[in-house]
Order: sequence, then C-alpha cells, then structure tokens
Amino acid sequence: MRITVIALFALISALPAFSQDSWVSDWLQRVSATQAEQPHWVTPVATVTPRLEQEIRYDFIHQFTPTGDTITNIGGGKGLELIPTHNTELIFNIPPYLVHSNPATPDGFGDVSFLLKYRILSHNEEHGNYILTAFLGGSIPTGSYKNGSTSAIVTPTIAFGKGWHKFDIQTTLGSGLPVDHTAEIGRTLLSNTAFQFHASRFIWPEVELNATHWYGGVRDSKTQNFVTPGLVLGRFPIHHRVGLTLGAGFQIATSSFYKYNHAFIGTIRMPF
Repeated sequence: MRITVIALFALISALPAFSQDSWVSDWLQRVSATQAEQPHWVTPVATVTPRLEQEIRYDFIHQFTPTGDTITNIGGGKGLELIPTHNTELIFNIPPYLVHSNPATPDGFGDVSFLLKYRILSHNEEHGNYILTAFLGGSIPTGSYKNGSTSAIVTPTIAFGKGWHKFDIQTTLGSGLPVDHTAEIGRTLLSNTAFQFHASRFIWPEVELNATHWYGGVRDSKTQNFVTPGLVLGRFPIHHRVGLTLGAGFQIATSSFYKYNHAFIGTIRMPF
C-alpha cells in the first residue's frame, strides 16, 4: 500500500511534464473550466465536499475506544480523485490498514471503496456561491480479519454547500444500505456538516458535526454524534497546477453511545 501511495504522488508530481500531450492538455483544461464554475472553498477534514476535486488524498485516523484500546487507521480509506467529464468526479479509494493496540484483534486491511459525484447545480463566488451534488458510494467486503464489513454497502448521498463572503457551510446527508446481512449490520443514516471560515489565504479553521444513526441490526435505534474542530492549511502551490493541502481535526463524542470516545484525524492532499 505504501508503495502504491508513493507511486501515485510521484505520478501527480510529474503531471506537468505530460501536459503538452493533446489529450492531457484538453483534459486539464476541461477540469479547470469545470472547477471555475463552482465555489473555491477548501475540502473539510472529515465531511466529503460537494465540490468536484481532483487530487491524491491520504488520511490518518487514531481512535480511542471506551475500553482504553486504540485503533489507528492508516490511509483513512482515501485515494485518487479525478474529474473525467464536466460535472462528474470519480474517487478510487485505497483500502485502509487498521492497527489495533489490543493484541487479541489482528491488524489488517479494510474494505475497498469508491464514490461517484454528479454536480447538479453550481455557481461560483461571483454568481451566488452555492453548490448541489449527488453522490453514489459503494464498498466491497475485502477487509481481512474482520477489519471490514461482512457485506457490500451502497451509499446514496445528497450534498449541499453555501458561502457568504469568507464563511461557508458544506453538508451531506446519506444512507448506508447493505447488500446482504442487513439483519446483523443494519442500515445507517449519515450526516456531516462543516462550518468553515477563510481566515487568510492559506488558513481555514472549521467545526464539523458528524452523526450516524442505525436502523435495524445489532445497533438498532442508536445514534453516534461527534463534534470535530479542525484546521485546513492550503492550497500551497508546488509546480504549475500541482499543490499541497494539509489538515487536522479532533473528534469528540457528544452522544451517550459511541464506538470510540474521540479521535485525531490528519489529512494530506495533493490537488492537481
């Protein structure tokens, strides 16, 4: 996995060298035109942005469980984000690697996941500063040693964002629908909302609200809520259209039920 990530970052770093090719040049011009039509906010730490992005992303999540154990998620289930056509984005995520402090729980890879975005409406800061996007996500149960789900899961989602000068809100509402083993896994209602402030050119402080509610399954009627203060720095220019964005957040459980008490999230992105 580490070799794959290094190879992807190296590929993106070398992209300007290939931009003279006609098809690459046409594709990158189309990406720039597509992104010019939407708000220019930064992607939050945890909430999936309704904006169309093109980048390599790699996250780290360190969770603290109620029993005192820790789980370190290397990769965060993130990967390559591409804008293949106008108004669409495809995300191919690298399976995360989970490291458990409890020796009774084997370490291993999580599930493969992917996401399709279709931007329905969008206007940049000069023409309304808002965006509406539909997502269709999915995961395949490839995780080892129970580090993933027992079923493929489909996640339809609607996402919206609105900005006012230096302040913006980005929010998503979706549902996790298992293909099978529903009686065990249950369905989920997932909501995430990020409140951001553009303090200066490269500084974006934020607060996010993250919630999961279960219908059916072993966690039927339970709700897990987190408040996640965070900070995103970027986008720092590197070379031509290649940049660097860094972010960090700290999740704090605010509900009586939670799978983990709190967690540290770090994120590295290379937009292009």
